[in-house]
Amino acid sequence: MISPEEALKAAAQMATSVPHAAALGFELVSIGESRGAIRTPWREELVGDPATGVIASGVVTALLDHCCGLAITAGRRDSFSTATLDLRIDYMRPAAPRMGIVASAHCYKLTRTIAFVRAQAWDADPNDPIATAQAAFILNGPAPAPGAAS
Repeated sequence: MISPEEALKAAAQMATSVPHAAALGFELVSIGESRGAIRTPWREELVGDPATGVIASGVVTALLDHCCGLAITAGRRDSFSTATLDLRIDYMRPAAPRMGIVASAHCYKLTRTIAFVRAQAWDADPNDPIATAQAAFILNGPAPAPGAAS
């Protein structure tokens, strides 16, 4: 069992340091009990269609999925790993050209083996989302150390 402070610190580190998060330039916006928000700034290499200047929808998907993981991690007090079981994303509108995107998530229910999360992504106004997400994640025990007997 870890302290709430240690859990939040681990979640904050996870938000930006895993390889795909670092490659996409994720930045921690906020973190709290079973909640988190992450931002990805606009960068030309993240644009899906150069004619529009809009961040690719795959980046939005990765951002929402990762932000959901952040919310789960922020709400747990033990060591574990997760895997996405189901991620439904409803795209509501295109992102604004040349704008970064923020995602926020809330883990609203944890069972022994499953976490349920809701999230949304926006560019300028959280009340005008680009996309919303509903997700379920499996909660696994701690991963064995490399080279450990199984």
